[in-house]
Amino acid sequence: MLTRRHALILGASALGLGMADAGAAHERDVAPPETLPLPMEPRLVPMDVEVPPGEIHVVPDRFELYWTLPGAQAWLYKIRVGREGLYESGRFYIGAKKEWPSWTPTPDMIAREPEKYEQHKDGMEGGLNNPLGARALYLFQEGRGDTFLRIHGTNDPATIGRAVSNGCAGLTNDHIRHLYDRVPMDSTVFLYPKTAADTYTQG
Repeated sequence: MLTRRHALILGASALGLGMADAGAAHERDVAPPETLPLPMEPRLVPMDVEVPPGEIHVVPDRFELYWTLPGAQAWLYKIRVGREGLYESGRFYIGAKKEWPSWTPTPDMIAREPEKYEQHKDGMEGGLNNPLGARALYLFQEGRGDTFLRIHGTNDPATIGRAVSNGCAGLTNDHIRHLYDRVPMDSTVFLYPKTAADTYTQG
């Protein structure tokens, strides 16, 4: 649940102010399945912090994404997040939405892991094996444009609850469909800073 405790931890960032880059969090990206008893399905949850409706809030320490609703409620989704050094916090907006999007690794991704990404330097068509999955929400910033950060699907649910991505937030393909249809263009997105080492949390 997005609570007043989160607001106290995040301070002005809950209003999109004072967003900091992710700290030097220690990644633990391998965990036995039994440590991850997540209630995976999207669910409606109450909030005890004032948050305007129609916003996405990503809390990386809990591997949770909230789509806020009127009446102090939100849809809660379990997600995966960027691994150490690749997660970026900040205030963004949805600058594009695509169904079964194509994908091209960034030059930084190819430089970090050429053995994995060089073969896709010319791009990959959308489909079940595409890293962006069934749907993608593209994160933009004022004055910067496309940040190359995405909220997208994955066909690998075992990665949910882990810090394993190249900076993007990932949901299962079923869950990104559920979120995608609710989120209009230009919606505000907050990616909160990491405040603790990457860990695995229960729902």
